[in-house]
Amino acid sequence: MVVYGINPVLEALRAERARTVRLAAVSRKTAEIRRFAQMSGIPVIRVSPAALDRMVGGAAHQGVAADVAPPEAVTLETLMEGLRAPALLLVLDGVEDPRNLGAILRSAEAAAVDGVIRQTRRAAPAGTVAKSSAGAMSYVQLVSVVNIARTLTALQAAGVWTVGLEAGGDDLYRGIDLTLPTALVLGNEGRGLRRLVRERCDRVASIPMLGRVNSLNVAVAAGVALFEAVRQRRGGRACGAREA
Repeated sequence: MVVYGINPVLEALRAERARTVRLAAVSRKTAEIRRFAQMSGIPVIRVSPAALDRMVGGAAHQGVAADVAPPEAVTLETLMEGLRAPALLLVLDGVEDPRNLGAILRSAEAAAVDGVIRQTRRAAPAGTVAKSSAGAMSYVQLVSVVNIARTLTALQAAGVWTVGLEAGGDDLYRGIDLTLPTALVLGNEGRGLRRLVRERCDRVASIPMLGRVNSLNVAVAAGVALFEAVRQRRGGRACGAREA
């Protein structure tokens, strides 16, 4: 597996997953990567910009790439066995754009989620996701499953509250108690949640829109909902929640 870009390569080195670093440019940041790699005993190979372009398929690599060990495969069963209390998960129903997935992983890592679950079909390329996530992919448990609807049923059986996010949802997201074990479920960039997935969710919530556009980018919506969960778990109450 190849990751490219300054931050993804640095994080791969910090996570001790890099096997070889390839440099095609000299800068302050690439010099830092070179020193880090040499201190860790990781080979550093100078290559031409054209060779690096070919290696990453013409993507914006910032003059550096690394061969890395693929992330350890995490199954849904393994993830569920290690859930903390209260669990916080993201479930992605057909998010296909690697830039969106990368941005979601950045928010997920910042919010200390237990894991991100996505469908195996049409999975985004790992290298592009790692670049878009600015290295967060090295730290977030990413689980691929065949069937999202069945996965929601398994999570519910384990006591996890499933909350879909969709324009026109029945509830406002801030009115839902996210201090409970929760999986936030987000849909595809174009079609949103599929009907069966929407029906499997315990609740479907919306984020209020005050401007002229009728929906948020899926990565932005994920960040908004995740940090509402963080706010509530740090002592804030769900808006509209009643005293016990």
